[in-house]
Amino acid sequence: MNDNLLLPSDPGSMADYKRIYDQAAQLAKIGAWECDLKNERLTWTDGVYDLFELPRGSTLHRASIVDMYCDDSRRQMQRLRARAINAQGSFVLDASIRTSGGKCRWMRLSAQAVHRHGRPLRIFGAKQDITHEKDLWDSLKHLAERDCLTGLANRRVFEACCNDLGRRALDDGSITALALIDLDHFKAINDQFGHSAGDECLRQFATRLSRVFDDAILICRLGGDEFAILLHAPLGRAQLEYIIERSRRLLCGPVSWQNAQIDIGASIGVTLLKRALFQGPEQAFAEADSALYLAKHTGRNTVRVFNESVEGVRFPRPLQKVPG
Repeated sequence: MNDNLLLPSDPGSMADYKRIYDQAAQLAKIGAWECDLKNERLTWTDGVYDLFELPRGSTLHRASIVDMYCDDSRRQMQRLRARAINAQGSFVLDASIRTSGGKCRWMRLSAQAVHRHGRPLRIFGAKQDITHEKDLWDSLKHLAERDCLTGLANRRVFEACCNDLGRRALDDGSITALALIDLDHFKAINDQFGHSAGDECLRQFATRLSRVFDDAILICRLGGDEFAILLHAPLGRAQLEYIIERSRRLLCGPVSWQNAQIDIGASIGVTLLKRALFQGPEQAFAEADSALYLAKHTGRNTVRVFNESVEGVRFPRPLQKVPG
């Protein structure tokens, strides 16, 4: 039996309290720290040394420790630290670090600044290893945001991205076009070859989308045989139509299934997102959907870009009713 886990013979002594704290801190992978703001001298408990994979009790240099933070986390930590020191405040930050052994870890950093007579005296807090928690959260987030069949972003992510569309995004050119894609005669594929073949067509088509539109802002499966892309594109309508048509040809090769070659085609509707004309995500979706409707009803396996002549061809589907 581990001697450290034996019950104390004299409950209530300082040694007992320290032993109990050390046991709990080790179990929670947490440690306490303090920094003297006069000389930047750091003091750590064992849990923080273990988190950074440094020898317990070794001499600490704050500049070297700060260098172990990953870039984004370092910038956030320095900004929050300066604000807390200036205002005698506190903060909590989930930060990524690289240990002395080269491991990437996530830690939850909490801090509180202390002043004396109006001057900053010290800052202290706790650091906890949350790498496992972060991995679990990332896995859950991936499951919540990804289509389980194709691995693309799902409809929920698409709707969130569309709702974030605003004039600033259009001004900086981060998003300039929305394309909706529908596989042609997909029901016939399922009827003739079975749903497993249809699923394979969707998977391979998704892979082609990711390869052909490798610089897209977002590629997602809306549901069924429908996909959506938010992309950078030339501002000219003719240029956009040329690029999308060329991409369509690359997307529409046959899919191998068992001993069969399954031909797949795709109809694509596109709308340009221009600041001066942008009226919100609902309108953008309606425009691309009208163009898609026209593509499917003028021969299929083709591309149509929205313009005034397309408007009114179809009563567009609301964004929130995209099939799931």
